[in-house]
Amino acid sequence: MYSDSVELIISELKNNDVLKEFSKDEIKILNNEIIEVTYHKGQEIIHEGCKPTGIYGILKGTAKLYQNGFNGKEQILRFVKRGDIIGYRSLLCGESFSASCTAIDDELVAIYIPEIIFNRLLKVSSKVSFDILKKISLDLGEAGKTITLLAQKTVRERLAEVLLFLEKKLGIDQEGFINITLTREEMANLIGTATESAIRLISEFKGDKLIKVSGRKIKILDHKMLTRLGHVTL
Repeated sequence: MYSDSVELIISELKNNDVLKEFSKDEIKILNNEIIEVTYHKGQEIIHEGCKPTGIYGILKGTAKLYQNGFNGKEQILRFVKRGDIIGYRSLLCGESFSASCTAIDDELVAIYIPEIIFNRLLKVSSKVSFDILKKISLDLGEAGKTITLLAQKTVRERLAEVLLFLEKKLGIDQEGFINITLTREEMANLIGTATESAIRLISEFKGDKLIKVSGRKIKILDHKMLTRLGHVTL
C-alpha cells in the first residue's frame, strides 16, 4: 500500500463521485497518461528550470530535492520518499521548477499525473485540496527550520540534528541503520560545511559512541545525547 498524499490522490481518482465530475476528454487523459515510471540511482525526476507538465508521486524509493548554486555546488533542500509528491508548488504557481529531484536509491518508482488531471482533482476533491494546503504549510515550516539550523547552530549541532531528522523522516532498516546512503559530500552539503569537516565530525561522533558507521550507512546509538547536542525539541 502507498501512503499519505499518493495514496489519497490514487484513491480519489478511483472514486466514482469524483470521476463523474471529469469530462470525457479528461477521463481519456486519466486512463492514457497517468503512468508509473522507474528511475535508477542518479536519474533525474524533475530538473531545475524546466516547465512542469504534471506532478510526480513517489511509490517506491527515496530521492533528494536540491538546487544548484552559482558555483555549481548543489544545496540539498530535503528528501522525498514513498507517499510524497513533488512538483506541485511550481505547477500551482505557474513557474518553472525551482529545484531538481534525483533518485538516490537503485530503483525508484514514481507515478506521473498530468497537470489537467491534478488541477481538476483539486477542484472536485476537498480531501486532496486540503492535503496539498497542508503539505505547502509543512514545507514552509521545514524551510524555516533549515534556515535556523544553518544560521544559528554550530556544525556539530547541525550534524546531530540532521541525523535525528533523517532517521525520523526516512526510518531505519532491520539492523537499525537510517534508510539512506549518503556520500560524505552530500552529508557536508546537508550541514553546510566542508567535506573534510563532515568526515572529521562523523569520525568524532563514532568515537564518542553516538553513532555506528558501516560504509555510507549510519546508525544512531545514543538518541538522548544527540538530542541534547543538537538542542532538538522532540
